[in-house]
Amino acid sequence: MTHHFRFSSRESRMKASEIRELLKLLDRPDIISFAGGIPDAALFPADAFRQAYGEVLEGAGAGAVLQYSPSEGHPGLRDWIAEEMGRLGIPCGRDNIVITSGSQQALDFLGKLFLSPGDTALVTWPTYLGALQAFNACEPNYDRLDAMANRAPADYAGQAGEKGGSVKFAYLSPDFANPTGETMTGAQRERVLDFADALDIAVIEDGAYQSLRYDGEAIPPLLALEIARKGGIDDCRTIYCGTFSKTLSPGLRIGWVCAARDIVSRLVILKQAGDLHSATINQVAMERVARSCFHEQVERIRAVYAARRDRMLRALEREMPAQVQWTRPEGGMFVWLTLPEGLDGAALLARSVEWERVAFVPGRAFFPDGSGANTLRLSFSCAPGDMIDEGIRRLAGLVREAVGQVDRGRLAGAA
Repeated sequence: MTHHFRFSSRESRMKASEIRELLKLLDRPDIISFAGGIPDAALFPADAFRQAYGEVLEGAGAGAVLQYSPSEGHPGLRDWIAEEMGRLGIPCGRDNIVITSGSQQALDFLGKLFLSPGDTALVTWPTYLGALQAFNACEPNYDRLDAMANRAPADYAGQAGEKGGSVKFAYLSPDFANPTGETMTGAQRERVLDFADALDIAVIEDGAYQSLRYDGEAIPPLLALEIARKGGIDDCRTIYCGTFSKTLSPGLRIGWVCAARDIVSRLVILKQAGDLHSATINQVAMERVARSCFHEQVERIRAVYAARRDRMLRALEREMPAQVQWTRPEGGMFVWLTLPEGLDGAALLARSVEWERVAFVPGRAFFPDGSGANTLRLSFSCAPGDMIDEGIRRLAGLVREAVGQVDRGRLAGAA
């Protein structure tokens, strides 16, 4: 029997994640995967977590970690996060922190908090696919956030008004962004804050890769820059989203929001409606592990990922044809390739998986308007050095062949 349910209007904007689908390829031993933007499981501090869970389940305290807990999150974990934010130049307290089930839940909540159907979200072009998925359910429009473009704030507001809504926030990942690996300069960050003040909108700062800097000078987060301007976090419009997923463990699904207390209190209400609270035992164990080894763990993974990044950049330089361009990230997990016009990343992926057993993510999924067909994202975080060399060699061969076909087609057309 076929049912004809009357779904909401937002359901049509809910799409499966191309990246989550590609992750299924990781289970195939014959595939060299540069697709998943995930940390290397071999680097997780498993012993520290094993000890932490054992300790929290011992004695009279076991009942508490198996019980319901405050929607705001475990107080001890929020205290540690507040201390860590202070090290980033963001002085704050426990009341400025709410724990979420990964930063993905934070993006979902923030979309619900700010967006009504027809409103406009300013995003970088391209931008994180998971953010688009979170915001799409709220039925927004998207406009391009370009920090240094000669575009007046009134222009953004005017275009949003023509579409029946208003600009509600700017979303960006300023450090080693997913998918491009690029980092915003200090001047670009200040420009975003100027725009936000002029438009009277929120700034959602996605700090998922904040800890993964391998070289270059650290640049203060936007929230730190705004606090320097305005004197305190409760006077700021920037909302910082953090996560343990790229440093300690993604499987525990623990992220956080650091923001003005007014924003946090509203997010707590959404948290209560969404899932009551994140898992108590996971939060308590995460606090223990963070206090015992967070900074040592970060140094460890930085060394490994930096070596893999360098290996990928050398392989690209050695193997790729001159017509291909790519980013050279100072941190994070990604290198972004731009192919010559006329090439399609999705079509290249199909041939790459079938013929060369190499996977990557086509770039179109990261553009709200469906552009960027000639781009693709490579992740180096889970690929050992020899695998990187071999995978890039295979991929470059396909690209050279595709470039040659396009060039021959253009010559034939010109004749």
